[in-house]
Amino acid sequence: MDLIPKPDQVVAAAGNVAHALVNGGLADLRPMPRTLIDEGDRREVYHYRPAAQVVETGDPVLLVTPLAAPSLCFDLRRGCSLVEHLVGGGRPTYLVEYGQVSVKDRCLGIEPWVDEVVPAAVRAVSAHAGGRPVHVVGWSLGGIFALLAAADQPELPIASLTLLGAPLDTADVPIVAPVRPLLDLGGAEGRSALSRAYQALSAAQPLVRWAGQLSSFQRLVATPLALAVRLDDRDFLAQVEAVDHFTSRMTAYPGRTFGQLYHRFIKGSRLADGDFMLDGRTISLSAVSAPVLVFGGADDVITPIAAVRPVLPLLTGSREVRFEVVPGGHLGMLTGRAARDTTWRVLDEWVEQWSTPPATGPGPGGRKAR
Repeated sequence: MDLIPKPDQVVAAAGNVAHALVNGGLADLRPMPRTLIDEGDRREVYHYRPAAQVVETGDPVLLVTPLAAPSLCFDLRRGCSLVEHLVGGGRPTYLVEYGQVSVKDRCLGIEPWVDEVVPAAVRAVSAHAGGRPVHVVGWSLGGIFALLAAADQPELPIASLTLLGAPLDTADVPIVAPVRPLLDLGGAEGRSALSRAYQALSAAQPLVRWAGQLSSFQRLVATPLALAVRLDDRDFLAQVEAVDHFTSRMTAYPGRTFGQLYHRFIKGSRLADGDFMLDGRTISLSAVSAPVLVFGGADDVITPIAAVRPVLPLLTGSREVRFEVVPGGHLGMLTGRAARDTTWRVLDEWVEQWSTPPATGPGPGGRKAR
């Protein structure tokens, strides 16, 4: 809205304010309808119901959520929902989520997600989709889970992997750099106060929520002014409302998982060399054979491009590796307003490129990019 608003801007702003007051907001936060198809320990797999008058075709897509963040990351609001986009295009769309994390889960590490949760979800989706291979799409830590599962179990029916803002190397992460010296105060054995604390507790919900909001720090600081000058922009106001709705529902990390993330990703950056020790065995990223699409957010301060890009040379066994920089921060790159014409279009092209040709049925599909 201009500093001296035009009459139509004043009318639009008044209409937006009135609509928000009467209806409790501007964003359409209705979740896309879905059906539970499989469940187990720390695993609920959902199939999103096909859109009206749309026939599902092609290989399925499985959306893998990170810990702490709700599955709203993929279904933020109508008009800015990757789920809505995929379902509307006739793509069989699935999601795995993990249930509520509490203090009783503090002894859980990341092993269950890599060993069981993600692999079981991939198999369940493939079976539900008639045996077709699965395009696995993971955001943030969900991308790391998917990557490690694919490397550890190469027999999984995975057609392709897509990693969005997946932190491989934390050495240059801005929010970690200022506190990195503090992480070593406990000596080589890591017996700092932070180390002892996570062994007893889960990462608190307010702490996790604060970390998620850091990716929108500039927006949060400028919100009063931004809202005042854009009261006539309903889509912008709806997006701010939806992001606030998302961050308010962030949960917590199990204590041992937080400890593993602290020691291996933050303190040691242990995945940066391509090998990861888990439960007494080494998982090598070079074992990933599926094609991999990697996204970095141009404005991501949680997992900036410097933390994402190092995975590329480590995927030596992959049939193809593609890297794309797209607009937005950590959440915005996935489901921001610009994602409709950037991230989602690239993802559509990628899934289509590596999908099984309908005439040949399930099997290793895809073709090399030109």
